[in-house]
Amino acid sequence: MLKTMFNSIRGIVSAKKSDALFVFSGDIEWDIAMPANDIQEFALNGECRVFTWLYHREDQMRLYGFASVRRRDAFLELLKVEGIGPKGAIKILSGISQEDLEKALENGDIARLEAVPGLGKKTAQKMVLALKGKLVQEQDISVSSSPYNDLVEALAAMGYDRRAAADALAKAESSVGSDLPEKEREKLLFQEAIINLSGA
Repeated sequence: MLKTMFNSIRGIVSAKKSDALFVFSGDIEWDIAMPANDIQEFALNGECRVFTWLYHREDQMRLYGFASVRRRDAFLELLKVEGIGPKGAIKILSGISQEDLEKALENGDIARLEAVPGLGKKTAQKMVLALKGKLVQEQDISVSSSPYNDLVEALAAMGYDRRAAADALAKAESSVGSDLPEKEREKLLFQEAIINLSGA
């Protein structure tokens, strides 16, 4: 996996464009290139946490951002495909959902990938050859059997690893009473899981 200098930026969304999110963090306003699908996840003037990757070359520097670690991982994997650079990877992620991308790669669905604006058949074929089995990981299979899939997904949306989230929820079960109403129990499990994940 390609390394990132800044793991994430937390702040307030100050502006949204079709291809970028502006975030005030402290006294700095960050201009972060981002897939359109991810930009939609954030509300103007709302609090946010953006997972980042810094592109740095001699003649240019650009900060890229994503709504989750999983989305950033997909971006970094796309960069490993011959002919796909940062701008191309952002365009691909803007034209297809994470779920559809993973499904198309796993099923070798070239036609679905070709439907992404700007993505040709040869590049689609390269993506399947290079990335099949890379985005859908073992942890996704094991977590799918968790009795708290909704809570796992909520924690994943906050940036936590799915396997770690499922483990934290399982651990939380021992300290949350089983005789509580379902909604109250889930709320307490969620809170306890966050505590476990933060190491508090």
